[in-house]
Amino acid sequence: MTNIHTDKILILDFGAQYTQLIARRIREIGVYCEIWAWDHDPAEIAAFGAKGIILSGGPESTTEAGCPAAPRQVFDAKVPLLGICYGMQTLAVQLGGETEAGNQREFGHAQLQFAGDDVLMQALASVADGANVWMSHGDHVSKAPPGFHVTAKTDRLGIAAFADDQRHIYGVQFHPEVTHTRGGEALLRRFVVDVCGCKTLWTPANIIDDQIARVREQVGSDEVILGLSGGVDSSVVAALLHRAIGDQLTCVFVDTGLLRWHEGDQVMAMFASEADKGGMGIKVIRVNAADRYFDKLKGVEDPETKRKIIGNLFVDIFDEESNKLQNAKWLAQGTIYPDVIESAGSKTGKAHVIKSHHNVGGLPEDMKLGLVEPLRELFKDEVRRLGVELGLPREMVYRHPFPGPGLGVRILGEVKREYAELLAKADAIFIDELRKADLYDKTSQAFAVFLPVKSVGVVGDARAYEWVIALRAVETIDFMTAHWAHLPYDFLGTVSNRIINELRGVSRVVYDISGKPPATIEWE
Repeated sequence: MTNIHTDKILILDFGAQYTQLIARRIREIGVYCEIWAWDHDPAEIAAFGAKGIILSGGPESTTEAGCPAAPRQVFDAKVPLLGICYGMQTLAVQLGGETEAGNQREFGHAQLQFAGDDVLMQALASVADGANVWMSHGDHVSKAPPGFHVTAKTDRLGIAAFADDQRHIYGVQFHPEVTHTRGGEALLRRFVVDVCGCKTLWTPANIIDDQIARVREQVGSDEVILGLSGGVDSSVVAALLHRAIGDQLTCVFVDTGLLRWHEGDQVMAMFASEADKGGMGIKVIRVNAADRYFDKLKGVEDPETKRKIIGNLFVDIFDEESNKLQNAKWLAQGTIYPDVIESAGSKTGKAHVIKSHHNVGGLPEDMKLGLVEPLRELFKDEVRRLGVELGLPREMVYRHPFPGPGLGVRILGEVKREYAELLAKADAIFIDELRKADLYDKTSQAFAVFLPVKSVGVVGDARAYEWVIALRAVETIDFMTAHWAHLPYDFLGTVSNRIINELRGVSRVVYDISGKPPATIEWE
């Protein structure tokens, strides 16, 4: 079988907001890559065996003492190097050039003037409008290192890109990883495929074959248990493990009563039903735990307390069910690559916010189960592509995000069964109309929120005092920031009319036009 990890790129992260985007672009080209902090163990950097190394951007300044720098092993590896933004600046300083603090700042679109002939600029120039790039920097390179020649300028910068063709070391002040840089994909492809010589083996089909082989080797004939939520990650894990080990997999699906409308039945139909009934024939234990959840949540209004109750109860139920499966030796989880990156962080504490991550909510240490995490190398978009390749319905795989605590954090204040049912129905109407209007895939996340306030309305000839439903829809790339979606007024009117007419107990529908920041996407 082809080793899809042989040809790989290492990305050293200097703290840029775009670092994960660099990795996603490299993966889209078909080349495996990993992100490590700039101060990662130099011995491990040397042993990694990358065919090329990319230095990311970052918020620091190379004009200040003690600024982050690439370790010596990066240069000793004698592989092609590409510095992006701060990465270019640290290459310049470390190799004998100079940088200046930001009196020539550039943010947003810039037009390159090609000043030299190197392979990366050739790739950029080959794309229509390829000279249109995206800048986001304060400092800049004022003097190229010895052996380098300038390959691009802008109206404001004398050095927007440089190259040392002999050593295959390149620097670009702009960001080729963002879509605003028209020829960014062509530049990155030229670097990883042509300059570094990487084969494009990182494809969904190859990843599936690779993971199937790894899982079979890891678990042997042992049984595996998976907490199936119906979300994208756990669904893809279930499909992948079922293909790898068949009946050795048992899934536990906890129906909390806080899921989407009829989602429990849909999950069982998709995964537990036999193939002749449109399902996958996976062993799924369904635990109908709604009563336990509503009892535990009675009288609780604090959002964080609600989250803890919902998460802890899931762990208790999952633990109860796993203890019944005496032969289970492994626990499968839907951990994905961003979780791994965030958990690793930087030893200096200057990289990403560090957090521990457990998809199932922090399982008891005494479970004595080994971990199987077949998605831990993958970004979310790769997980979705894998799901389609595995035969999962596209509309499920590309569904909008749904919070772990479910409707528990979309019902403001106390969570009651009647609130959850009303909200689930209103949410289903909203999503149904978004799909009908071809707006679902044009929004990044959309949902309804139950507000614990009553509003006066008129139902027939009588006054009514009933609940308020808020609609929320946002557009975002990274979910770190978001704009409220400008949905057509006629569309919103249709949704409002359906919710009020079809759901007894709702007198008013409002639309949330808050951006993130200052608001969060979820209301709790």
